[in-house]
This record gives sequence, C-alpha cells and structure tokens, in this order.
Amino acid sequence: MVKWQYDGSIRPRWADAPQAGQESVWDYPRPPVIVADSRNVTVSTSASAIARTSRAKRVCETAGPPTWYLPQTDVDMAQLQVLAGTSVCEWKGGARYYSLHGETRAVAWDYPAPNTAYRLLTNHIAFYPGRVICIVDGERVRAQDGDFYGGWVTDDIAGPWKGPPGTAHW
Repeated sequence: MVKWQYDGSIRPRWADAPQAGQESVWDYPRPPVIVADSRNVTVSTSASAIARTSRAKRVCETAGPPTWYLPQTDVDMAQLQVLAGTSVCEWKGGARYYSLHGETRAVAWDYPAPNTAYRLLTNHIAFYPGRVICIVDGERVRAQDGDFYGGWVTDDIAGPWKGPPGTAHW
C-alpha cells in the first residue's frame, strides 16, 4: 500500500497554479479543516427548494474540492428520508445517508455524532451536487468526479483533485 504523502504543506509540481481569487485544493490541510462560509447557498430539485443558507461550513482537505455542510435548520428535512446503511470517515466519524422521499439513491449525508475535532458539523447536512442542484452565490456547482466523493467544484478552486480515473493513488 502506498502511503499518502500530501498534507497541504507542499503543492505537487503537477498541480494547477491557482489564479487570482482561487484556492488550490493542494494547499488544503490533512487532516481537513472546517471553514465557515457566508456565501448564499441553495439546494433544490427541478421541482422544489430543499435548502437555503448563508451559514454553510466547508470541509477542506488536501486534494479534494470542499464539501459543503448546511445547518439542518436551513434544510427542509421533511423532503428527506434516512436510508439504511452507514459509513465511517477516519476524521469525522460515522455517517448516515438520506434520499429524497420515495427514492432510494442517497442525495445527502450527515454525521449525527461526529468525532470531537469535527463537532461543528453536528446538525449539518452535506449534499451530493451531482444528484441535486447546488448553487453558491449564483454559480451552479459541478460534481466532483467519481461516485464516492461529494466535493463541490466551483470556479474559485484549482485542482486537479481526486475522483477521476487514475487518481486513487495520489
């Protein structure tokens, strides 16, 4: 097994240079940090709004687009149902997943009892931008490649990032 060598302290020579107003995902630390973000965020389906907030938190980790977490008080939780099954993040702890009512594919997840260092994520929910419509300050979010990741790709980040084929061993 190859040991992960990147922790945000040195940007790889093959990483894209960030332009003015951009952050490089290679400058994000490992373990990840939580950053408060006051931009306007909306999440919706083609038929209805699910969430609206200016109190999001971004989780920034080396080599990945930020994952955005919205306060559950700003999410219409009545549109979501908890799915069977869980997963564990080495940093944040145990996650549970949500689908839209009547559907079976996860569109969101949360950490109901996150590890101590990530307790700011308590009562926050993250959405997969490839499965619902996510907007940050008027910009439509693009999904991070790969079905596993939930990073939000916006114009203000520079990559490349994990997810596309061939990136699993960075």
